[in-house]
Amino acid sequence: MKLTTGLNPYGLTYYLGLQGSGTPRHNPDGVGLEGFIKLTEELGGKAIELWDGWLKDKSDGELAALKQRLDTLGWKRVVSSGLQHGDMDQLIRCAKALDAQYIRVAMTPILCGDRAAAGQKWHDLVASVHEKLQAAVPKLTAAGVVLLIENHQDFTSRELVNFCDEYGPSVRIVFDMANTFPVAESPLDFTRVIAPYVRHCHVKDYRAVIEPDGFRLVRCPSGDGCVPHKQMFDILAEHNDEMVACIEIGALDDRHVKLFTPEWWHGYAPKQAEDLAACLFAVQKNRFEVGEEWRTPWQRNADHELIDYELSQYRKSAANLKAQGLM
Repeated sequence: MKLTTGLNPYGLTYYLGLQGSGTPRHNPDGVGLEGFIKLTEELGGKAIELWDGWLKDKSDGELAALKQRLDTLGWKRVVSSGLQHGDMDQLIRCAKALDAQYIRVAMTPILCGDRAAAGQKWHDLVASVHEKLQAAVPKLTAAGVVLLIENHQDFTSRELVNFCDEYGPSVRIVFDMANTFPVAESPLDFTRVIAPYVRHCHVKDYRAVIEPDGFRLVRCPSGDGCVPHKQMFDILAEHNDEMVACIEIGALDDRHVKLFTPEWWHGYAPKQAEDLAACLFAVQKNRFEVGEEWRTPWQRNADHELIDYELSQYRKSAANLKAQGLM
């Protein structure tokens, strides 16, 4: 499988000026799209995921100039947004202007697999996802663009496949390789289920903090945590001749998955004990030891550390992936 690897912006939110927007903790000197392109160049990336907030107000001429720049660099490109609030017509416009084959979307705001805590809102969100996908597919098909739905700590592997089967080849999967744990699936099991439908990967990683009610997932450089990227790409290669991938680091807040509490499981299909055991075994690799500091600088209110923290994690991720032949 030919793997083309680059960068995704969501682990650089403070550096780029996206974190804490409208609050006193916002970074007023964020480097934005230009700084993101420069970092992708520095790290030797050959693909880039572009947040739609950078694109939606650009004129046709400005988008054409950006396309020319990306063409000159020889980079693959993916447009990135959210299904609930993204403007599909605008996203397709940007994708077509940039010659981007894929539009990536997170489908709901639910995190940590915590659909039960959302109550009725979860069911309303699922209905909204179906409604929005049904409306989007004719537009996507006409434009020749594929919508990539992400496992954003909300849907299971089989639920994602069901969306793809229901809505056809204009809907496929962007695989966040670390987001299997929040829905109680091991990385390898999740990969085996979705592999034929994956078109783009977020090469992310976590280190876990084991808690009485489950575990916390804390960001770390890709390759330093519990996610077996190489084995997962080997499975994907059985079904794909090529793949676009982007380094992503997790959020500046941890993700607390409370799957040791009975109520967390409400809304999920029954699960085999062996499958849950595989998840719980895998998440312990490179975990934090008891008493070890796991909080990010954002959580410790050490904002002066954030830029170096984010950049060092991306640089270490690139080095790790290059050492594994994945970049």
